[in-house]
Amino acid sequence: QVQLVESGGGLVQAGGSLRLSCVVSRRTFSNALMGWFRQAPMKDREFVAAIRWIGATTYYADSVKGRFTISRDNAKNTLYLQMNSLNPEDTAVYYCAARAEGLTDYTSSRMDYVYWGQGTQVTVSS
Repeated sequence: QVQLVESGGGLVQAGGSLRLSCVVSRRTFSNALMGWFRQAPMKDREFVAAIRWIGATTYYADSVKGRFTISRDNAKNTLYLQMNSLNPEDTAVYYCAARAEGLTDYTSSRMDYVYWGQGTQVTVSS
């Protein structure tokens, strides 16, 4: 069983930064697509960013492009999301997610990700 554990959320003022981390408890992936999603109150869970466990290509939602950066450290089995220039619309629970082993095709649909973390709250005050 793969477990994803997020950390790094918190309260920050508008214009500030946070870095989220997601530790993969067991590295079963030779390669897979990893992603970050978020869910604000009363809204659907939405795609934020994705990266392959092996490879440099990254993908972003338009709403975060230029402000957020997804990265990973394979040696530490950790996925990151650096969030800069935060605004109140970024307030949400942020989830780390992974597709099944070997599935590396890009997708922004949450239905295509099978492993999920418990989420970490990010609150941006105005």
